Amino acid sequence: MPNRRTAVLATGLAGIALAGCGFELRRTPPLPFRSMALVGFADGSPLAATLRRELTRAGVDLRAHPAQAQTVFDALADTRERTVAASTAVGQVRELQLRVKLRFRVATPGGKLLLAPSDLLLTRDMSYSETAALAKQQEEATLFAAMDEDIVGQVLRRLASVTLS
Repeated sequence: MPNRRTAVLATGLAGIALAGCGFELRRTPPLPFRSMALVGFADGSPLAATLRRELTRAGVDLRAHPAQAQTVFDALADTRERTVAASTAVGQVRELQLRVKLRFRVATPGGKLLLAPSDLLLTRDMSYSETAALAKQQEEATLFAAMDEDIVGQVLRRLASVTLS
């Protein structure tokens, strides 16, 4: 019985230590506005869809018309690129570079600039093999989705620093 009692005591002390260290999962920072309009994104933009989802999760009311919103998120550029980074002597692709770029600004409907134009650029390198083309296509889609999530996280942290005065 002493071994069981020791194990229970150790488990309890470990739980208390973890609770006291301040560990907390990362979450969306509180945003200083209640409504926002997203403009400038291409129809069907995966980055826009991810941003919409996270803003909604943060409690922001997304408006269709900028005049009805407290803030306006203007996507000046939203691009995805896929370029060959390395190839063999006979021209077979061996490595690809994936890029996602977002240039944006945030303003009031009246035009007052709240966040100056900012650029976010993420790149990922990916090996490539023609024999596994379908698997590599899925890997590419997964990498692009992860880069979208990362950019949206950076955008939300920047939006949390906006002051509405």
